[in-house]
Amino acid sequence: MLSLYEKLGISRQTYDFGAEILKGLKSRFETIDEVAEYNQLKVLQAMQKNQVSEACLLGTTGYGYNDLGRDTLEAVYADVFHTEDALVRPQITCGTHALALALMSNLRPGDELLSPVGKPYDTLEEVIGIRPSRGSLAEYGITYRQVDLLPDGAFDYEEIRKAINDRTKLVTIQRSKGYQTRPTLSVGRIGELIAFVKQIKPDVICMVDNCYGEFVETIEPSDVGADMVVGSLIKNPGGGLAPIGGYIAGKKECVENAAYRLTSPGLGKEVGASLGILPDFYQGLFLAPTVTASALKGAIFAANIYEKLGFAVVPNGTESRHDIIQAVTFGTAEGVEAFCRGIQAAAPVDSHVTPEPWDMPGYDAKVIMAAGAFVSGSSIELSADGPIKPPYAVYFQGGLTWPHAKFGILKSLQSLIDGKIVEIG
Repeated sequence: MLSLYEKLGISRQTYDFGAEILKGLKSRFETIDEVAEYNQLKVLQAMQKNQVSEACLLGTTGYGYNDLGRDTLEAVYADVFHTEDALVRPQITCGTHALALALMSNLRPGDELLSPVGKPYDTLEEVIGIRPSRGSLAEYGITYRQVDLLPDGAFDYEEIRKAINDRTKLVTIQRSKGYQTRPTLSVGRIGELIAFVKQIKPDVICMVDNCYGEFVETIEPSDVGADMVVGSLIKNPGGGLAPIGGYIAGKKECVENAAYRLTSPGLGKEVGASLGILPDFYQGLFLAPTVTASALKGAIFAANIYEKLGFAVVPNGTESRHDIIQAVTFGTAEGVEAFCRGIQAAAPVDSHVTPEPWDMPGYDAKVIMAAGAFVSGSSIELSADGPIKPPYAVYFQGGLTWPHAKFGILKSLQSLIDGKIVEIG
């Protein structure tokens, strides 16, 4: 084993350092496996209940009328998330598109959008209109209000109460940290926030950006009062097989509004050909609980390694996990870039290329991304990225298998050692 690691560029010293860290993680990994088993059975039960058949895998072309596989898949998602309805489509191009679709279909001119958990993910700034962009919510007369988290990461309930007004139509809650170093929100905390908001204004729509969080816990935000949960299929629920797509699961009215916006008024969910993509969607969802578990193990391994080396990590090495993202703050651009070079070098695809920071659409600073993936941009596969700006933090996620996630972390460490950015031993 060691000989093979050495052939792949991992020194004996780095290998031994990682092995020592792993000794203390056995019980945590066992807990992750238990959650994966529960979620695997939950997905299986939903597939059996809805009688997924071979005919569901065939797909349609053209208008996509009477697409049995598409409609059954959406029923499966609704059952997995315990919601009234779901929209699961390859025509939803990414997570940002899914979120924009949910917002634009359920807000009207004169409404106000509230984020009680601080600034949303960078790519949503142009959707909302925080940064001016054509077609933003702001252009349609939809206003935005934000309440930041308290310094300790707690909800500022007093300011949230003040922010909710007659025009507050939708509250958006981002579960994951995005390009911030705040804690990820547990499903339990999300439930507490939703209950507080609903107590003040019962008819407000509570939407949760569930990206990176699916199947990390045994319950989802829709189990604790969320009216909509939204995510990307090239993250957790696609299981590494879905090549594109997004989902919106929630109350029937909210989902139908999104369907009419995605296609056309009067058509809604009735059209949208699946184009032979359904086997990947079904099998990806089936694999998602165990794939997510592998990514979680990698994130915990990374947290413990880099915390041991003295870097600030969020979550830390012992905290409970509520998404697959691991943030590591290096404090320098060189640290971020070296980490990403290591992750890229560990990839099964494009391991020979060197990632460089670039002006990526939707971001306000250069971003470096390492993702040698079978599906371009898939962040359930081993990947890392970060904006080249203070505090110079990198965000690591993914790993379709635990052995690959482990190797990727060791490769990132080796890159930092070779670049004389860190020392071990």
